[in-house]
Amino acid sequence: MSKVKIFHNPRCGKSRETLKIVQEQVAEEEIDIIKYLEEPPSTEELTTILSLLGIKAEELVRKNEQLWKDNFKGREFSEEELVKVMVENPKLIERPIVVKDGKAVIGRPPEQVKSIL
Repeated sequence: MSKVKIFHNPRCGKSRETLKIVQEQVAEEEIDIIKYLEEPPSTEELTTILSLLGIKAEELVRKNEQLWKDNFKGREFSEEELVKVMVENPKLIERPIVVKDGKAVIGRPPEQVKSIL
């Protein structure tokens, strides 16, 4: 059995709710909690996550963040450039993301995580 990875922001209510669901269904030692604001994913890791989610980078960007509005809104980016923007500014990555056994889901709503557990 592979570990469940959760890209988690403890200050986010949806992220906390999703983590709680994971903890209720998976043994603690099988959960890898990644505080992605402190430990951002690498470019390769984020590209893999996007592939597992089956979405484009643009769909993972938190466009309501002030950081996005002030620095990136209205600009054109390639897929690779947008991944780089998120790796360098992890606050822009939609959260929480849960990865298990080659599948990934965004915990919005938190109950969605049950589909891969």
